[in-house]
Amino acid sequence: MNAYIRFKLALTEDKPVIKPYAEAEWAKLVDSKLDPSVSIHLLYGIHHRWVTIMEDMNETQWDLGFTHPEHNRWMVLNKVVAMYAWHCEHHLGHVTGLIEREGWL
Repeated sequence: MNAYIRFKLALTEDKPVIKPYAEAEWAKLVDSKLDPSVSIHLLYGIHHRWVTIMEDMNETQWDLGFTHPEHNRWMVLNKVVAMYAWHCEHHLGHVTGLIEREGWL
């Protein structure tokens, strides 16, 4: 969700500074205990919207970006997309590993 929102900020604001968040603390909240299918449905919708935006972007828009205050640097969308692609694959590995460990197939 944050990656999607960061893209939208970069596309709609002039040199936005994103807000970091405490991922470990977010993971402690009760919604993290919901059935994994809830997250899968949420990801499907977010990714559908995100891909729709990316498919419509022109070259100039891919050169837009945002400042990440934790890293104290400007991050351009045409580079950030590769980082998020890896990040999504990383999380997919967590999910598929859990499915295999729990024998949910």
